[in-house]
Amino acid sequence: MTGTAIRPLLIAALCASVCACATPPAPPPRVALPPAPPVGEPSGIAGLEASQLRVAFGAPVFVRKDGTAEMWRYDTASCKAFFFLYPEGNSLSVRHVETLPRGQDMAADAGCLSALRARRQAAPVS
Repeated sequence: MTGTAIRPLLIAALCASVCACATPPAPPPRVALPPAPPVGEPSGIAGLEASQLRVAFGAPVFVRKDGTAEMWRYDTASCKAFFFLYPEGNSLSVRHVETLPRGQDMAADAGCLSALRARRQAAPVS
C-alpha cells in the first residue's frame, strides 16, 4: 500500500480510538412516581350512569374520550374531580372517581364532591 492509501485508514483508526475514550453519557435521572391513591369509592358515585352524573354534577368542564371509555372533569376554585366512565350495557357508568386534592381514606375527597354538588344545586335552571 502506498502512503496516500494508508493515510485514510490511520485517520479512521485515530478517530475510532478517540471516540472509544469518550465518557459515556450519564443515565437520565430517575424520578419517583407519586404514591397510588387510597383504595375505595365514595358511596353513591360508582355505578351512576352518565345521565345521572350530569343531573348530580352538571355539565363537565372537560371530557376526554379514550376508546369506549370517558373521563369527565369538574372544577371548583379549590378542587378538581375526575370521573372515569366505562360502557355498561347501552350507556356509560362511573367506575372510579378521583379528586385533587385527594381524599384521606380514598382517592376522592368527600368535601370536594359535596362542593361540586352544592354548586350544581345553586346554579340557575336554564
